[in-house]
Amino acid sequence: MSATLQSVWTRLFPPIPTSVRDEFLLLSATRLQSQSRHLFLAMLLTIPMVLYASIIIPGTNPMIRYGVPLAMGTSCLIGFISLLKERNASDSPEEARKFIKEATFFSATICILVSVWCVTGWYNAPEAMKLYFPFTLAMGSLTTIYNLATIRAAAISNVIIGIMPITLLMLLSGDPIGLSAGASLVMVTTFLLRLITLQNDQFVKLLLLQNEMKQLADTDPLTGLYNRRALAEHLDLQTDAPETDATFAIALIDLDGFKPVNDQYGHAVGDKLLVEIARRFKNTVGDQGIVARTGGDEFAILLPRGSSIPHSAIAEQMLTQLITPCAVDGHLIRVGASIGTASWPEDGRDAKSLFEKADKALYLAKAKPADKIQVRDQSAA
Repeated sequence: MSATLQSVWTRLFPPIPTSVRDEFLLLSATRLQSQSRHLFLAMLLTIPMVLYASIIIPGTNPMIRYGVPLAMGTSCLIGFISLLKERNASDSPEEARKFIKEATFFSATICILVSVWCVTGWYNAPEAMKLYFPFTLAMGSLTTIYNLATIRAAAISNVIIGIMPITLLMLLSGDPIGLSAGASLVMVTTFLLRLITLQNDQFVKLLLLQNEMKQLADTDPLTGLYNRRALAEHLDLQTDAPETDATFAIALIDLDGFKPVNDQYGHAVGDKLLVEIARRFKNTVGDQGIVARTGGDEFAILLPRGSSIPHSAIAEQMLTQLITPCAVDGHLIRVGASIGTASWPEDGRDAKSLFEKADKALYLAKAKPADKIQVRDQSAA
């Protein structure tokens, strides 16, 4: 039984892949925020008609007849005004998550009020007017559910709270017209939930595809490292960040003796050698930095703000990784490297300046076989 319930739960609430979870949250919050203003306004404008309908319901508690519609209108007004404030739900996943929770709670509260009013009105209204209440409820609830389409839990809760009670009443009423209306509402709601499911699946697939395309655009196909374009984006993020005492650094690496490997063993062996060197560099840096392949046998490392790797030690660590020969297709191949580094802000405050400083330092390192590391362009004044 538990397996069946788990299957049903997974079907209703399929997990969002971790790789796109934040993007899905931002998309859902942005879509909901843009549509909710119009939804609240439309619901607010229907309150006068709801109050008019309540007047002609005999024998109903005045709190239900007038208090519930007024509470609905107040809730819609509060929601509308709150959305007029300067608030961007897409600022961060945390802000989006908070906004979605608020929207779920708020929509469920309004849905409960509407459902109470509708069920009470059904019981007390004259026969000729009974269908007015489920019709009014259906229009508002189905519209709300559609607006909550990307928040599946909120959409389903609105169906359970808002649509199900009055639908059961109509189906069990014994009245052919009520039975027909209830069946129609079931079909429309089922179709809408199916549409919501398909829309959610399409959103997830679209985000996964965008993620894959971005990864392809940012990744070196041979080594799996970041490429020059991705490195530039990450470097821009560092230079554009608010200035703090935290610094960051880049290191440009050019392999020495790589061309003879291609000449002697062939490009296939050369490619495997690059893959092995990339793996060593990546393992050394771990999650404390970004490793990129910027050219044929050229690599770069970005140590962002907050990295635990000392800037003065990164070059030595990379050279240490090249001491042990690489075993490629039965060959033990050793290559060296020249490294030039630059740090923010002393060597430059923008990406272009930092690259130029590191590149000059790399040139000096290559020109001095005995000194394969240059921390910065020391020839500059």
